[in-house]
Amino acid sequence: MSTTVKRIIILGVIIAVAFVLGRLAVRAALNMLLGGTLFGGNFL
Repeated sequence: MSTTVKRIIILGVIIAVAFVLGRLAVRAALNMLLGGTLFGGNFL
């Protein structure tokens, strides 16, 4: 496998992880503003 293909695969994985973490961060921020629980219910 060439170096370019490896770079593209690694870049794709990083983009996917950043997308998921970004969405989770947005949910957490909105959740703090709205005063809800992050994972959809009482877990205490």
